Amino acid sequence: MKRFPAFGKFSEIYPMKLPEIHIPIIEIPAGGKVRLFMKREDLVHPEISGNKYWKLFYNINHYLDSQPQEPLIITFGGAYSNHISAVAALGKNLGIRTLGIIRGDELSDRWMYNPTLHFAHCCGMDFRFVSRTAYRDKTPLTLQLKNEFPNALVVPEGGTNLLAVEGVRHMLNEETKSFDYLCTAVGTGGTVAGISKFSNENQKVMGFKVVDDQSVEKRVSQLSPIRKVEFMEAHFGGYGKITDENVRFINGFSESFGIPLDPVYTGKMMQKIFELIDQGFFPENSRILAFHTGGLQGIDGANTLLAKQHRTLIEKI
Repeated sequence: MKRFPAFGKFSEIYPMKLPEIHIPIIEIPAGGKVRLFMKREDLVHPEISGNKYWKLFYNINHYLDSQPQEPLIITFGGAYSNHISAVAALGKNLGIRTLGIIRGDELSDRWMYNPTLHFAHCCGMDFRFVSRTAYRDKTPLTLQLKNEFPNALVVPEGGTNLLAVEGVRHMLNEETKSFDYLCTAVGTGGTVAGISKFSNENQKVMGFKVVDDQSVEKRVSQLSPIRKVEFMEAHFGGYGKITDENVRFINGFSESFGIPLDPVYTGKMMQKIFELIDQGFFPENSRILAFHTGGLQGIDGANTLLAKQHRTLIEKI
């Protein structure tokens, strides 16, 4: 059976040993008396992008090691979910069936007009649309799915669990040890938990919350109880909400530095980091590393919504 490899072609047999992977770290001139850098995890794979790659890495390989009969991956997400897109692409590459449990039963007759769901469908993913009320409490939904599909792997929303945290360790390497601050956007909390768990003791880990969810801090402390994370609010009006200021920042950033940002995660984090630098938050001579966690597929969905509102679009490079 195929394995989900650490890098390269999906037809390779995964030997449970990671090869050397070089993801570039780019300096971003940000002014002030600090130095800002970005690690381009968005380049790890063209479709299974950024942190999603590493959060799925051990989940998938442990599942495949069990030699399941008629393997099936089931997961959860919203209409524009990076996680749904990544799982669908992974299923296509490995030749495994995928099933997406999608928040919002109103999408059942118009999903084909949604860029993310259309892509997932083209990768072979099947959908089940559930009401927002049913989606809110996934425990009974998950039990139902496990009873219906006993051989399936059920991956939580956003891919966040203990195996995901273990996978995130591969976003850190010898190069990342030289930084004083490690910064990442926070949705479900798995990525910042992994960075916190496997960073050096002298490094400060900052999580930029793009969702107004007070339970995130507790979840992260459970996943990574070793070290404290400093959280910053960076949702700018709410999860998935895109302000004109967000769009201006993202477009200006890509024009200045040639790096595209997604509007839900990394774009909001970088906007907040620039604000903190301007405010003198970071001590002089600090070296700051921000992780680009991918999610660029979400730009098409964001632009669909912005176009309907007759607003400025996010430029694609």
